[in-house]
Amino acid sequence: MYTTNASRGLPRHRSRHLAERYTRWALRGVIAALVIALLWLVLAFHLNGQWMFALLFLLLGGSLGVVFTKRSLMSHRYIFPAVAGLGVFVIFPLIYTFGISFSNYSSTNLLSEERVRSQLMSQTYQEDDDAFDLTLYAEGDLVRLRLENERQRWMSSPLNLANVESRQLGLQAASDAPTVDPLPMRDIIQARGALQGLRLITPEGTELRMAGIRQFAPMLDRYEARDDGTLYDRRDDRVLTPDHTIGFFVADDGQRITPGWPVNVGFSNYTQIFTDPDIRGPFMQIFVWTFVFASLTVVFTLAVGFVLASLLQWDQLRGKAIYRTLLILPYAVPAFISILIFKGMFNQHFGEVNMILDTLFGVRPEWFTDPWLARSMLLIVNTWLGYPYMLLLCMGLIQAIPRDLYEASAVDGGGPISNLFHITLPLIIKPLTPLLIAAFAFNFNNFVLIALLTGGNPDILGASTPAGTTDLLVSYTYRIAFQDAGQNFGLAAAIATLIFLLVAGMSLLNLRLSKVKV
Repeated sequence: MYTTNASRGLPRHRSRHLAERYTRWALRGVIAALVIALLWLVLAFHLNGQWMFALLFLLLGGSLGVVFTKRSLMSHRYIFPAVAGLGVFVIFPLIYTFGISFSNYSSTNLLSEERVRSQLMSQTYQEDDDAFDLTLYAEGDLVRLRLENERQRWMSSPLNLANVESRQLGLQAASDAPTVDPLPMRDIIQARGALQGLRLITPEGTELRMAGIRQFAPMLDRYEARDDGTLYDRRDDRVLTPDHTIGFFVADDGQRITPGWPVNVGFSNYTQIFTDPDIRGPFMQIFVWTFVFASLTVVFTLAVGFVLASLLQWDQLRGKAIYRTLLILPYAVPAFISILIFKGMFNQHFGEVNMILDTLFGVRPEWFTDPWLARSMLLIVNTWLGYPYMLLLCMGLIQAIPRDLYEASAVDGGGPISNLFHITLPLIIKPLTPLLIAAFAFNFNNFVLIALLTGGNPDILGASTPAGTTDLLVSYTYRIAFQDAGQNFGLAAAIATLIFLLVAGMSLLNLRLSKVKV
């Protein structure tokens, strides 16, 4: 006998089956909508020439459809969002950066060859010694344009300069100037937008365009396309040949015509890092400083955090909860706020640090202009920002150490110092090792501290790229990509790839040496 559902009068197991069926239909509908959206993105990126993004979303949509439609892959559905996020936000950027590192992608090589050719073909130039002086005459609410030079005079039909759309307008031969006064210069300036959109056609068919604030002139197409793919420069009487090894049109005299287009340059960016003296010197200096900075930061923060954690475990210390709260407070303040506060405190002229040093010792260190003082300041600030994290870790690990060990040490005559180095430190260092490696990797790429505190300054003299003595590799890469005049994305991508390989290699080596399973 069935037990019925009171609200629907259906058997309970049948109601449950209907709910499961509707849930499956809803899930399939959501999956179908996602797949359709991803396929639309594939088509959109493909039509815009972004084949790597099109391939990414094609793989994402295909894997989504396979995982959520095959019963044998049901167990993989729960981990699929995490794997998809890893692929989109970690693996794909790494592959994309690695691909850019083999190109000359930069601010001068952004467009495709077709767009570069189209941009060059749209350029015009003014024919020499054939300009016409412009004068405007009011005619009711409309305006007439009068153009004249030593040989010819033209007059336009009345037009409304409030219309700023591009348009063609025929000219007629003019005799003497009108008897009314011409409009002043301020009216020409106000109507400049409309005047620039005009294409004035003379009776001979010559097109005149605005060439100056008070001039119109015949504007000719500068480049002529030829069947062999070259461009003829009418103004300079030369031929431009596309060079697909460097991604530029090159003139007969070897001059490169910008803009260019991205091309594959092989390992050129990587070899440039180690063979170009103007890049190799700053790069090696920044690499050594990055390694030293990350290592010393881990050592200093661990030392401060470990000592404070050991003191907070002292039985005779009262008010431990208050001390713990006060010592962890720097961890609760956003890092960028603390960095900006320290930047003001270390100000060379008005900062509190130099005021105190000047009062006590009569010195005012140049924290931001002396390379070694700037580096010392970075280590001081980063130690302050990082020690609360180490303090929390050490307190948790110390509390897990059995008290019997300290009691046995006391029986043998051990004191606090011997217990610190023979019991506490050896027992917590192995569990801390993976976290220390993670802290090293984080500080190896600590971009925020450098950007907000020193900006990489003071600069390294003689460097062909923007490089500073306090730059880390990550901030050095950022400055090459976004602050250099050339914005050499290919070189920046090569350095970013090396950073990834260095951090991954050192982390794996440290894990192996510490015998941590990976």
